[in-house]
Amino acid sequence: MQHRTLWTLTTLLVFATAACGGGGDSDAPAAPAAPAAPAFDPATAGSVMGTITLDGTPPPAETIRMNSDPACVELATDAETEYYVVGGSGGLGNVFVYVKEGLEGRTFPAATGSVMLDQQGCRYTPHVFGVRVGQTITIRNSDATLHNIHATPLANAEFNMGQPIQGMEFERTFDSPEVMVPFKCDVHGWMNAYVGVLDHPYFAVTGDDGAFDISNLPPGDYVVEAWHEELGTQTQNVTVGEGGTAELSFTFSVG
Repeated sequence: MQHRTLWTLTTLLVFATAACGGGGDSDAPAAPAAPAAPAFDPATAGSVMGTITLDGTPPPAETIRMNSDPACVELATDAETEYYVVGGSGGLGNVFVYVKEGLEGRTFPAATGSVMLDQQGCRYTPHVFGVRVGQTITIRNSDATLHNIHATPLANAEFNMGQPIQGMEFERTFDSPEVMVPFKCDVHGWMNAYVGVLDHPYFAVTGDDGAFDISNLPPGDYVVEAWHEELGTQTQNVTVGEGGTAELSFTFSVG
């Protein structure tokens, strides 16, 4: 009887141990996550430079009627639309240019500092800009009139905040990449702006000369996209060699 009792107890302990997962592979430590791609050697960095031009004659700028807010009539220094900003040589401004593909799997140091979006003269300044995921956007009302900032993203959280007092500021960040996030003012329907949100630092916005420069780029093969609020997007493939400068030119057509 004693032997049978000991055998029974031993059998129960074995089953209890198995039921609790003892002695199985589940007690083994979890495999470490795959490491991120190693940082590249800055000495090998290259760049992509180029120009965005407009082929054709753009529609003339429209005069913005600001009579709905007499304060804006007094404050405005520029009352024309800025859908097409074209320089004397045909360069197209307010184009957001960025690396769309080719950086997958890489990580980059978090952005430092904040980017200012101002409301001045009843216009958003800048009209087109870029930020990193998690980077602070400081939104200021420099006008002595009520503004509200209404961001309408698709991949990020929407927000709509009023700023009734001159000099008011608040800060916001975006958690996910998104090109582009529109801003509007529900008080003044003519006010709008766009921000490109990226998880890397390789982007630029053209001035009225149409030029852009994306520097300190790791060597590799990339897809670069150019975005314009009225003319849509274009993409090109480019290879950046070690320490080299690749040149790209985009031409948007109108008319």
